Amino acid sequence: MIQTETTPNPDSLKFLSERVISTAGTEEFQKDKENDLKNSFVRELLNFKGVELILLSKNFISVKKNKDVSWNELKPMVISHLNDYFQKSDEPILKEKKLINDDHTNDETVNKIIEVLDTKIRPAVARDGGDIKFKSFKNGVVHVELQGSCSGCPSSLMTLKQGVQNLLKHYVKEVNSVEAVQ
Repeated sequence: MIQTETTPNPDSLKFLSERVISTAGTEEFQKDKENDLKNSFVRELLNFKGVELILLSKNFISVKKNKDVSWNELKPMVISHLNDYFQKSDEPILKEKKLINDDHTNDETVNKIIEVLDTKIRPAVARDGGDIKFKSFKNGVVHVELQGSCSGCPSSLMTLKQGVQNLLKHYVKEVNSVEAVQ
């Protein structure tokens, strides 16, 4: 059964499933890159009128729409698409794990930053249908990418500065500020 939850972003809705959606971690897909996608479920969902971005996580999908379509119109289509998939398959929608080029594995400060993001920040962001990905750390500035419902959310800048930045500065003394990158 699929349930929905609102998010702080009025253009984004979270679709929760009892079934495992992704065993490959959290992954974001954007409409402007749909031609490069091999995953037919994701490609078809991005083809729905008004869908701009989707985020797949272990047990939820966040869908971000544009102003051309209402949730009354789009919500039943997304639920139906999910139900159709799980009626035909017992497999998660996303299985393959992308290889990450991580050249930070020996940097103690970066490892602390990633640990705080993974344990203290990512679970809270996921509750709102989003994700936060570490991008870089240089000269005291942490660069992160906000994904899913957080991408373009009116309150994301406040969350980033008051929540993420304060937590990182508290746990990792080398951090001076946090900035979002696209």
